[in-house]
Amino acid sequence: MDALRGFDMFWIIGGSAIITGLIKALGGPFEALAPQFEHVSWEGLHFFDLIWPLFMFIVGVSIPLSIEKRKSEGKSKGSLHLHALRRAVILFILGMIVQGGLLYYDLDKLYPCYSVLHGIAAGYLIAFIVATELRPKMHGVVIAIFLLVYWAVLELVPVPGIGAGVLTPEGNIATWVDQIILGRFHRGENTWFLSYMGFASSVLLGVLAGRLLMLSYSDRTKVMVLAGIGTTCVLLGLLWGMILPVIKLLWTSSFVLVSGGFSFLMLALFFWIIEVKKYRRWAFFFTVIGMNSISVYIAIMLFNFKLIGNIFVGGLLPRIRPWDDFVSASAALAIIWLLLFRMYRTGTFVKL
Repeated sequence: MDALRGFDMFWIIGGSAIITGLIKALGGPFEALAPQFEHVSWEGLHFFDLIWPLFMFIVGVSIPLSIEKRKSEGKSKGSLHLHALRRAVILFILGMIVQGGLLYYDLDKLYPCYSVLHGIAAGYLIAFIVATELRPKMHGVVIAIFLLVYWAVLELVPVPGIGAGVLTPEGNIATWVDQIILGRFHRGENTWFLSYMGFASSVLLGVLAGRLLMLSYSDRTKVMVLAGIGTTCVLLGLLWGMILPVIKLLWTSSFVLVSGGFSFLMLALFFWIIEVKKYRRWAFFFTVIGMNSISVYIAIMLFNFKLIGNIFVGGLLPRIRPWDDFVSASAALAIIWLLLFRMYRTGTFVKL
């Protein structure tokens, strides 16, 4: 799990910049790959659009493991809920700090619902409550209810002056609800309050995977089941996408299934390589990142590591074009990783 989480965070903290820098340097046919490291403007899916839902999926995988550990320590259900609420509130506040403009101390620049951490907080809290209050067999039912209800709302509830079933950036019901609730604090792009059903579903898919990993099946059987579920989710999501577009910014139900399916497949791949085949040394680089994922995310949002890296390579960059972006991004990531490695060696792991 730490390796997969680190692999996911790698792309956020500098991996994508390294690849785009490499594409720039190599040019030619490699330039066709460049869009995959950008978010789609609205409908569709690129590789870069899978990073956020994969992290939410991984959050879900850890939930049943955390619940069982705390229950074994004698924690009550009430204390579990308070723990989850505390984590969600901290994530929400951190989100306002790093992306919501909280540190400007200016209400005109405050966007309380704008950070990916807000989506993670909401999805985590809802999924945690479902995981503690309902039997595992009901989790899939809850996911289906959330996805179907969200679909129905998007398609059937009319937006004043626009109508029902409109899924444009400005005309959809989810954006309209956000505008009504947030008022002057609303900012476009991602939708939030109605999308909570989608966020929770992404995390709950991870909960299902976590429950599967806890069963007494053989590791090879677990890999096959994870891969089978992942393939099924991707196919169902693509089929659903024919009538309900795959839109990350709306976190549509079809997007949940497609991105969740790829998350299952990635978990199956990492589990097969690391736990079944026992190839583990290669994963150390990602594990160091994954064990301090939240802290490194906060760090890169608050500090410009590219500027720090350019202290060492900045004088070289004008002499090595078109490799300058690749070298600059690599230097920044090297500094980030060395700081994380130091934290790893000293046993410093920041947890919420």
